[in-house]
Amino acid sequence: MRLSKKSEYGLRALIELTKAYDRHAVRRSDIAKSQQIPVGFLEAILLELKRAGILGSRSGVQGGYRLIKPPEDVSLGQVIRILDGPLAPIACVSQTAYQTCQDCPYAEARECPIQSVMFEVRNAVANVLDRYTLRAFYDRGSQRRTQKSPKHGRGNALNRIQ
Repeated sequence: MRLSKKSEYGLRALIELTKAYDRHAVRRSDIAKSQQIPVGFLEAILLELKRAGILGSRSGVQGGYRLIKPPEDVSLGQVIRILDGPLAPIACVSQTAYQTCQDCPYAEARECPIQSVMFEVRNAVANVLDRYTLRAFYDRGSQRRTQKSPKHGRGNALNRIQ
């Protein structure tokens, strides 16, 4: 599984909104600047998350976006499914968008060797992403920022979360 830029940017934007949860709305331009996300792309992502009921927005001087669900109640899996669709690598193992195989010689068989392995892959990915809430994701990044950065290279993405 490869995380799309859309989901990566969505998660980075949600870091900013989790940081501000219960305090104030965050302007789209501030999120874009802080997380280095193109504003136009960010706007589309924020609107998708708003339509899904995770974000709310308000215009005006005090306007911006804010989480309307507590960050403890939103999993990374939910966010990625909203932005990218099912986590399953193939449609016949998806829990949210199941489709039968049309052109597979195993479609009518009792056992499919591809499906059994891809089912394990889907479960492993979903178990990790559904276990982490936005709050845990943010807190984990905050803890890593307080630890010493690696001497060489830029470190991993969680070390760079701001």
